[in-house]
Amino acid sequence: DAVMNDGRGGVVTIPNAVCLHEEDYGILWKHSDWRTGQTEVRRSRRLVVSSISTVGNYEYGFFWYFYQDGTIQLEVKLTGIVNTAAVPAGETPKYGTLVAPQLNAHIHQHFFNFRLDMSVDGEDNSVCEVNTVSEPIGPDNPHGNAFFAEATLFKTELEAQRVIDPMSGRYWMVSNPSVTNALGQPVSYKLMPGDNILPFAHPSASIIKRAGFMTKHLWVTPYDPDEITATGPYPNQHPGGAGLPEYTSAGRNIENTDLVMWYTLGYHHVPRPEDWPVSPVAYCGFMLKPVGFFDTNPVLDVPPSAHHNGACHA
Repeated sequence: DAVMNDGRGGVVTIPNAVCLHEEDYGILWKHSDWRTGQTEVRRSRRLVVSSISTVGNYEYGFFWYFYQDGTIQLEVKLTGIVNTAAVPAGETPKYGTLVAPQLNAHIHQHFFNFRLDMSVDGEDNSVCEVNTVSEPIGPDNPHGNAFFAEATLFKTELEAQRVIDPMSGRYWMVSNPSVTNALGQPVSYKLMPGDNILPFAHPSASIIKRAGFMTKHLWVTPYDPDEITATGPYPNQHPGGAGLPEYTSAGRNIENTDLVMWYTLGYHHVPRPEDWPVSPVAYCGFMLKPVGFFDTNPVLDVPPSAHHNGACHA
């Protein structure tokens, strides 16, 4: 059960608010040897921990997926009813889309922030950013097709205020330098962004001042039990600057320490007629994947599925 507050600060108990189930998820791994004609394939299953929140006219489903190979995925499912307003006949709205005659659905954005209290095989963790870089053409790269991954270590929380970069395949990695795998590498997990966006509101807008976390996709702070929310405890009553901008202003150390990663996830919605009267589910999210956390593929011992006559070839 979940114990919540109502609009007047009272207590509301929601029974069975969190759902747990397991589901099939297609192929876990597969290989076909063209020399022998032999094929090996394993089915993937994942544990799902989910809940759905109704906020005004919108529903937000938060689905955490735990995979057999150690991957953790967060998926937000957005549905519900878009905000609308009437417009005069024949008018084309500038800030929205006609979804029905004389009915304008506003262009809008949704932003979420996830507080990830990381402890990768212990609390002495560090964070680095990894970008893929193209090697300049030269004697060592005559064909111009060489590229490499370049890691940059963050030492303070001011250095770790970052945005995504699809052009460099950017991701962020949390490592424990004091624990190594069989290859002598620090055990790590990487945060892999999915679809994301930044706010279109002007920097002087009250929403940007009160929810300053939206201006960066990644924030990293040393663990502090009092730093729980990305906006601070009272965003609607605060003039601005609270939460992550305030937490990180001191530029504290985040190297080899107990740290928290904060990931901002944005969804941009230009409504369609198909989103009315109830929007089909839209998706956004991110993944946490092991990097050197295991010495080899951890799901090699998954048994094969039983074969059934009439099934398609693997």
